[in-house]
Amino acid sequence: MNTNMAPDSDGRTALPSVVIRFAGDSGDGIQITGSRFTDTTALAGNDLATFPDFPAEIRAPVGTTFGVSAFQINFGARHIETHGDDPNVLVALNPAALKVNINRLKKGGSIIVDTGAFNTRNLKKAGYDSNPLEDGSLDDYKLLEIDISKNVLESVKEFGLSQKEGLRCKNFWVLGLVYWIYGRDRTDTIEWLKAKFAKRPEIADANIAALNAGHIYGEAAELGDSIGLFSVAPAEMTKGLYRTVTGAEALAWGLVAGAELADLDIFFGSYPITPASPVLHSLAKMKQFGVKTFQAEDEIAAICSAIGASYAGALGITSSSGPGIALKGEAIGLAISTELPLIIVNSQRAGPSTGLPTKTEQSDLYQAVYGRNGDAPLVVLAAHGPGDCFDTAIEACRLATKYMTPVMLLTDGYIGNAAEPWLIPSLSDYESFKVTHETDAENFHPFDRDEKTLARKWAIPGTAGLEHRIGGIEKEDGSGHISYEPANHQRMTDLRRDKILNIAKDIPAVKPEQGPETGKLAVVGWGSTYGPISRAVSNKLAENKSVAHIHIRNLWPLPANLGDLLRGYEKVIVPEMNDGQLKTVLRDQYLIDAKPLTKVTGQPFKITEIEAAIDAAVES
Repeated sequence: MNTNMAPDSDGRTALPSVVIRFAGDSGDGIQITGSRFTDTTALAGNDLATFPDFPAEIRAPVGTTFGVSAFQINFGARHIETHGDDPNVLVALNPAALKVNINRLKKGGSIIVDTGAFNTRNLKKAGYDSNPLEDGSLDDYKLLEIDISKNVLESVKEFGLSQKEGLRCKNFWVLGLVYWIYGRDRTDTIEWLKAKFAKRPEIADANIAALNAGHIYGEAAELGDSIGLFSVAPAEMTKGLYRTVTGAEALAWGLVAGAELADLDIFFGSYPITPASPVLHSLAKMKQFGVKTFQAEDEIAAICSAIGASYAGALGITSSSGPGIALKGEAIGLAISTELPLIIVNSQRAGPSTGLPTKTEQSDLYQAVYGRNGDAPLVVLAAHGPGDCFDTAIEACRLATKYMTPVMLLTDGYIGNAAEPWLIPSLSDYESFKVTHETDAENFHPFDRDEKTLARKWAIPGTAGLEHRIGGIEKEDGSGHISYEPANHQRMTDLRRDKILNIAKDIPAVKPEQGPETGKLAVVGWGSTYGPISRAVSNKLAENKSVAHIHIRNLWPLPANLGDLLRGYEKVIVPEMNDGQLKTVLRDQYLIDAKPLTKVTGQPFKITEIEAAIDAAVES
């Protein structure tokens, strides 16, 4: 954060962008604090990107490092593509939050701490041998020490809350203080609190009082002489109606929009699992669009119910994360064998097995492309950010219904929980792909195919003259009768493979997001690596480096021109949050010497990490 710029008439220093990280115990309301700051920042006209960082423990002991929850936001007057490498400001509501997050903070950055939480007991829980506020270990930072616990209890005492209830308001006291530091309006947050606690007005009033008290403290404390006061101008953005959106929300809306464009009803069968559950939560609120949601007793029941819905003529959708997708494996093969449209949303998390449930990773690519018994191909797509989930979901609906195939849509915990401003589109701007179910009873055979797409006919069971059976045992080409004939199995296997591979003709040719179509280096990514790759490549292009950014949405089948495009570069590196899975697929398909840049820490890539890899590749 550059504070050498001249202050404005209000004594605030104008900044192009700021990264703030809120951190505290998982019971401190950190995610609510971050979400409210996000919405207020969006209303102020800034571009932004967020990163909610949840603890893996459901409820770790209070005050321990295992229970630290964090929320990071990067906002600015310029185009924002990532949540920011290193925070300029860290708000730490207890010693554990400071210990877990201090190494992320930029040197010279600002720390706001609740001194009321830095007692002997909490310091010991966090693993401190001495108080970091007193031992000089924070001398490289600007430190704002406030007894927030004391101040918040003072601000809410008139409402008759217990001490425990009163301390729950301290996240809004901190929010009011940060609003003052960055010149933010409290109105939207006040209205949100009134609506949120309409049935408990005393809670709403207490939180509003805490919010106002934090703001007043900022006004009275002359913070310009300590950590400073700042302003961030609105960003220049395409005109239109915006809202902040998370990946899970945009994905749910995209599925509904895709079903509307296909003129189909949605059935969503799912089983709760982190971080996929928000998609179920969002769709469950959309009954007015004909959405039927079913929370099944297990993963197998969830996907089988969705397959049944597709068999009955609806658009069946299921979702999970890596462990649940593994359990769905046989049923995914059933959908491939029966050649029914099905959308499988995989919100990836760190693995293997239970792994790190709340941390992000991209390690399910092998599972998506290859991970079933038998030769069982399907379509694999990957969204690259929260807003892109909307369009990717629509494309998943189009391909699933046009080609009568399951489509796996990959997102991850980072995309699903992160938020960004989203220009709300008009559905009239999208071309419909209305589905026509089979009605010709005289010439119906369930596995007769369209000559161009190789998709079989989709008949609604129970329609007079169109009675038929399908299942997991191999069927005879055309008639669909059970067949154990070797030549028929060869033919059906070939048809299922060719149907998927031919989809490459129906997807856009890939081209560089930035940089030349031939040159020294291509940085190839997929999914949520889009932001850091884009910013890193942009920075290196500004240094006249010969580098391009290629990002792949269609992971299977791959775009038809991808091999020729990649061969136009001397070197290819593939940053991904796994142990090199797309790198292996590219080597297999195109025999190119793609080099991996891997990261499996549960945290997204930093821009600087990719910049360093670009420098090393270009200069070697």
